[in-house]
Amino acid sequence: MELDKTTLTDLSIFSTEEEFSIFHKLDFTRTVGGREKLKQFFSKSLNTIEAITGIQKTLKAIQKNIDSWPEIISNGSIMVIQKFYETSVDQIPSNPSAAAAYAYKLFHGPDFSLIKYSTGHGFDFIKGMQLLITALLNDESPEPLKKLLQRAQTIIEKEQFSVIPKKEKADNLSMIEMLHLANFLRYHYKQNIFELLDIYSQLDAWYGMAMAIDKFNFVFPEFIEGDTPTVRASGLYHILLPRPVAYDVTLDHEKNFLFLTGANMAGKSTFIKSVGAAVFLAHIGMGVPAQAMQLSLFDGLLSNINVVDNIVKGESYFYNEVQRIKNTILKINDGRKWLIVIDELFKGTNVQDAMKCSTVVIEGLIKIKNSLFILSTHLYEIGEVLKAHNNIAFKYFETTVDDEQLNFSYKLKEGISNDRLGYLILKREKVIELLEKL
Repeated sequence: MELDKTTLTDLSIFSTEEEFSIFHKLDFTRTVGGREKLKQFFSKSLNTIEAITGIQKTLKAIQKNIDSWPEIISNGSIMVIQKFYETSVDQIPSNPSAAAAYAYKLFHGPDFSLIKYSTGHGFDFIKGMQLLITALLNDESPEPLKKLLQRAQTIIEKEQFSVIPKKEKADNLSMIEMLHLANFLRYHYKQNIFELLDIYSQLDAWYGMAMAIDKFNFVFPEFIEGDTPTVRASGLYHILLPRPVAYDVTLDHEKNFLFLTGANMAGKSTFIKSVGAAVFLAHIGMGVPAQAMQLSLFDGLLSNINVVDNIVKGESYFYNEVQRIKNTILKINDGRKWLIVIDELFKGTNVQDAMKCSTVVIEGLIKIKNSLFILSTHLYEIGEVLKAHNNIAFKYFETTVDDEQLNFSYKLKEGISNDRLGYLILKREKVIELLEKL
């Protein structure tokens, strides 16, 4: 599925304030390498249902064996192993006698201490990988997991590592065994160990995804084969909200355009981001925040949410809105399946101009039957004109006022909202009162 950095930012997949990103919320990796792999997974979605279901099955397999994940592999261990190859030490004997081992310890004390410490962490890493292979590699292993673990097994099946399963911990190695293992790791296994570290990083990224699914009770979405775009979700919510309200949403070839209205703060932007984020997560093989979800495989996902001006280039907010819409139209008019989410189209111009521009754009976009659109707007007036088109669904978020207090249900309803509460919000926040005192 094609998407750009703007969409990843608009949907809060990534954010400049990292703690407010979906990536940060769902990051349960244990190592720096795992986190970097996870970031790669979150930066590029998968393009086939087969690839997506392969990752889904992999995450399910890890979930079933989550208690078998080796605690002895830590980020600290990996850092020590990497540092071991960067640090100069005196030549480590390959097959020392007891006397030679003792002599090395006596005459190369500082190096011996470093080697023992580093080899201990190497021991833990190899043992951890052996345990992972035993726990996760079998005839029923999903293909992505099987392929990775079989490669790890090939790399790790070395006679020099036969001592590791026999010892509970590295401290149980004799001095001779430790130096023998250190020599092999240092001089004969560098390329292999770094490949193994990369394999573990990918396993750790999958582990982090599986942990997030468990932590937040996500469900795996079901992908529908076919040429028509579809999104059906029940109990869908936004993962970043502390107390989210769930939505039910259906978009398909019969109603492929959702026209969304409601007052400020009523929940329009959150809804749009919820749908976009769930579709994105589904396309990386991740579980989604919903009770159930079915969707088609999309070729692309584009957003138009947080448009900004560019003072340096002399580009106004409205100009950049136009450019984003123009580029979107050029992209999606290619016969492929796209999901397009647009929040408050044409905020950068006056109301009359915005109404005219929005109507023209919407009536153009609805000609594209092989894509789905969600568009929010304050311009409820144009809804009457758009009712002539059978493929537009009209939804709104209701706001009630009780003694000048706003109440937001955040529940999606059928129809068009004509709520205009900007002045009331100004009054509630005592802005009017402050202005009157000037």
